[in-house]
Amino acid sequence: MSSRTVSRLSSHFARAGRTGFSRKPLGRRFQTVDATAAPSQNTIQRLWNSPVGVKTVHFWAPVMKWALVLAGISDFARPAETLSLTQNLALMGTGAIWTRWCFVIKPRNILLAAVNFLLGCVGVTQVTRIFLHQRSLNNETISEVAHKSAKDVTDTARGVVTDPEGAAKKAELK
Repeated sequence: MSSRTVSRLSSHFARAGRTGFSRKPLGRRFQTVDATAAPSQNTIQRLWNSPVGVKTVHFWAPVMKWALVLAGISDFARPAETLSLTQNLALMGTGAIWTRWCFVIKPRNILLAAVNFLLGCVGVTQVTRIFLHQRSLNNETISEVAHKSAKDVTDTARGVVTDPEGAAKKAELK
């Protein structure tokens, strides 16, 4: 880069720091920065050009994630003894973590926050059903059932770490 180019850039940024950037970018034709241009767009154009619009992952990720919510809701009809505690704990945790994250990231994605919140609600509902079912079988308190379930999950994880082949064979037998 020549010294003349550097000099021009530095004077441009110095001027911009004192007076703010100019409303029209240099050297770009047919680009509007006028605030009155946005309301003239119809709803479809605004949805298409939005930072969380149809042509971005910020739109399609929540749309696809609704399948998890619907699958969890369809599991409400299943008996509680056939539900997986670890799977529903994962759904509950994912829903809680990603709901919070949706408000932190830019652009803020309300559609993704809604689907994650409902995913967490489905997980909480299913975990509660599982705990109540296990409690009714053993006449134990919910905290005892939760502690026993956590111990079972921990033992399974330790078994996978120490003997992966044996864990795979056990999984095939089930």
